[in-house]
Amino acid sequence: MQQSSLCFQKVKKDCLKFLKSQETKTDKFKNKERMIKSFLIPLCFWIKKKANKKTPYFVGLAGGQGTGKTTSSSLIKIILMKYFNLKVFRISIDDFYKTRKERINLSERIHPMFLTRGVPGTHDINMMLNFFKKVKNKKFKRLKLPTFDKSVDDRSVKKYWYDLKSKPDVIIFEGWCVGAKPEKNNTLNKTINLMEKNKDKKKIWRKYVNHQLKTKYKKLFSQLNCLIYLKAKNFSLLQKWRLKQERKLLANSKKTSKHKIMNKEDVLIFMQTYQRITQNMFKNMPQYASIIINLNSNHQIKSTVYKNK
Repeated sequence: MQQSSLCFQKVKKDCLKFLKSQETKTDKFKNKERMIKSFLIPLCFWIKKKANKKTPYFVGLAGGQGTGKTTSSSLIKIILMKYFNLKVFRISIDDFYKTRKERINLSERIHPMFLTRGVPGTHDINMMLNFFKKVKNKKFKRLKLPTFDKSVDDRSVKKYWYDLKSKPDVIIFEGWCVGAKPEKNNTLNKTINLMEKNKDKKKIWRKYVNHQLKTKYKKLFSQLNCLIYLKAKNFSLLQKWRLKQERKLLANSKKTSKHKIMNKEDVLIFMQTYQRITQNMFKNMPQYASIIINLNSNHQIKSTVYKNK
């Protein structure tokens, strides 16, 4: 307990400064100190105990859209670096989306719905596996890793890529479908929303996505040392939070016509492509995640459950 208090005193200023930078005039964080002190600091002590300085410790952090993955992972990074003196690198699975050109190609070859980024199949798996392999190498050399610009729906130009100059002690790999497992084939038969009903009548899109989870993504996720899951109550809450996220993106972006900021209808349509896997994760992820962070309907951490791992 005393250690937690000492940690809080040391990281408080930086954590609160980061949270302030994420707020807008209308959207403010509540119970900030409690979130840091009661939930995120104990989680960081847990990670520190597991981390081995010889090889990077891979922390998978998953949660539906709008659950606060970027905020949580950024705060975890601050605490691990500031108090525990660990070298931490944070990256999102979103940064490894295929380029728009590659997704156009995928949509023409497999199914038109693959033009929409998000689901397994729309990421560059080879690039991620290569990153995982290189960062574990004893003779680690500098690494350039992509960033994705959601406002233009394409990979950023190389001058904006991550420049990883030294081997990290901890890698936080976050994303909405990180750690997701495939469905059984018979459950794919039933459509779960209008998009699937109208645009995936032959189940080509669903089956391809599920096959990706069974194969390439399974190989990728098996390399994670632990999995943290931000669990919301239901899908409609995620829709609400995702709309809030889009408002923030609009507030922070230059309002030029080339920026693809989505309106409410766009967001709700976009989220239908995420719904199947997200709902499957609601059901199954608590059984195999290392740590479950339960969120209440006010977007705050309600409790954390640590599994034996």
